[in-house]
Amino acid sequence: MPDIVIAFFALGLLAGLVKSDLKVPPAIYETLSILLMLTLGLKGGMALHGHTQNLVITELLAVIALGFIIPLALYPVLTRLVRIGHTDAISIAAHYGSVSAGTFAVVMAMVEKSGLILRPETTLYLVLLELPAIVVMLWLHRYLSAKKAIESSPKNETQSSVLHEALTSRGVVLLVGGVVIGWLYGPTGLAPLTPVLLGGFKTLLALFLLEMGLVTAKVCLPLPLKQWRLLVFAAVTPFVLAWCGIAVGLWLDLPSGSILVLAALSASASYIAAPAAIRAAIPEANIGLAMLASLGITFPVNVLIGLPLYQHWVMLITA
Repeated sequence: MPDIVIAFFALGLLAGLVKSDLKVPPAIYETLSILLMLTLGLKGGMALHGHTQNLVITELLAVIALGFIIPLALYPVLTRLVRIGHTDAISIAAHYGSVSAGTFAVVMAMVEKSGLILRPETTLYLVLLELPAIVVMLWLHRYLSAKKAIESSPKNETQSSVLHEALTSRGVVLLVGGVVIGWLYGPTGLAPLTPVLLGGFKTLLALFLLEMGLVTAKVCLPLPLKQWRLLVFAAVTPFVLAWCGIAVGLWLDLPSGSILVLAALSASASYIAAPAAIRAAIPEANIGLAMLASLGITFPVNVLIGLPLYQHWVMLITA
């Protein structure tokens, strides 16, 4: 049986597809997302507490490099095989180079349930992979744009503000802030919060995924079959990218739990940070296409099929 939290995603997806009146109030969803991000950061910081001296810089740099390489590799695939315009290709590549916090939360729950070994710095992977793809694809957009157009518009100021917005976005602030607080205070200092936040982590995740199931159904109805190449890309790409994460994990000699997390993040696509940044920096990009691919197809494929399969692959390789 899959993890119980995945059943809540399936319930939300089914409710959305049959057009049920089930809905999670926006205020509750906002609260859930804030608590989930903060809890993930705290868990990672607690894992780092007392282990900072053991951080491997090479490992962290390799993870960051993966965030740059994936979108640059996907860009020509999107322009030549999927046959979409350069602007939308840049947008979608940025979404797939960045990562999904929801997928990260699910895979961390799977690792914990299975008792797989994690390195303390594994939680940092989410933060390290969040921004590089957005930054490099915004640079590519500027590079491909005409120099005259760039010089005649306040583009530099806009790009600077977008970078500031990405670095100070809610998700990044909560994750990084949670990691710092967890690292400074450790399990003892966070003991008063443990029953509510850490003890209720799976409950938060289950309700969050229920809403994600409802949102996914909305994005996919009706399914735009004229974009069949993009739909195929969104369904197949996660399995290819997962092997990129596995390969890097094996090269770094990571334990099985850390390899699984890296594979899951590599296979995921952003539907929070990337849309906000791309919408502000490249207003002509069709964000709907990116959301269709990342949230409508890739997210459910990963949660329902990919994550159990990635775990099977990792266990076979590391056995």
